[in-house]
Amino acid sequence: MRLLAVTNMYPTPQHPASGTFVEQQVKGLQQIGLDVAVLFVNRLQNGMGVYRGLGRRIREHVKSFRPDLIHVMYGGIMADQVTRSVSNCPTVVTFHGSDLLGEHLSGRLRKLLAGYGVYASWRAAKRANRVVVVSKVLQDALLKKVRHKKVSIIPCGIDLDRFQPLDQKMCQARLGWDERVFHVLFPSHRENTVKRFALASAAVGALNRSGIRAEIHPLQGVPNDEAPIWFNASDVLILTSQHEGSPTVIKESLACNLPIVSVDVGDVHERIGGVAGCHLAGAQPEDLCLKLRDVYAGPRRIAGRDKVQELSLTQIARRLHELYTETLTSIKS
Repeated sequence: MRLLAVTNMYPTPQHPASGTFVEQQVKGLQQIGLDVAVLFVNRLQNGMGVYRGLGRRIREHVKSFRPDLIHVMYGGIMADQVTRSVSNCPTVVTFHGSDLLGEHLSGRLRKLLAGYGVYASWRAAKRANRVVVVSKVLQDALLKKVRHKKVSIIPCGIDLDRFQPLDQKMCQARLGWDERVFHVLFPSHRENTVKRFALASAAVGALNRSGIRAEIHPLQGVPNDEAPIWFNASDVLILTSQHEGSPTVIKESLACNLPIVSVDVGDVHERIGGVAGCHLAGAQPEDLCLKLRDVYAGPRRIAGRDKVQELSLTQIARRLHELYTETLTSIKS
């Protein structure tokens, strides 16, 4: 099967952590034998103007590569353009989070653009032959616009060979971290308003005031192949996002047996449910601090890896392949 993957997020030397979950999904599909070509629409480098002429680029790629199917791996304006421009090739669109939920903590201009992106996502979902969402919260956001049978929940997979438990002291030494400190990993950069670094930082500040020496480490600009060192060097991952779809960092933390403290967002409650040493907290510094204290007082490693075996790159790629096959079969019948 020949697949054209279209994405506006993909790792580059300038932004090595951007769209790693898309890169990994492509890797999984290639591992099970699909012939995948990637059309990268570099929005970070070229801004919104990158969408001008996208329809023409898509048609040129379809003509030269002749894919059996196009998979648009994010919603918004990109998905709207692709599904509108192609009539001779089936399309699948995956929605990941802000493309359906918007952005409510950004500035006014960004909020308006995100709102238009949500509208564009609805239009793309109506046109696409099949729709994938990465969690039920996104399915709920979409079902009022698209019929149920068209939508499948398939989270992104993770590379279990890359994300696995490593010796914590060795990883801390490699990063130059003091092993006497309680290390809290924040899985984004400080400026990402949706991730609410200020809330996570306030919780760690409260932890320090309670007598526990703690440091917060934003996972910023770290290539995906180096991220396991950061996960294994840490004592806990804190997630304080206002909204998420199915955060990959939660699955990566579980794969590394790293404890998690998170607000109830996306599918986090499903992922960490029943895992001792992982905690849901309210979006207040005091409650987050309380749950961080629970991790500090307990074992620093959890039995989380078994929870994510079904989310390996291969398993998720096989589910997508089944979806592609069903899509093509339904068109031919």
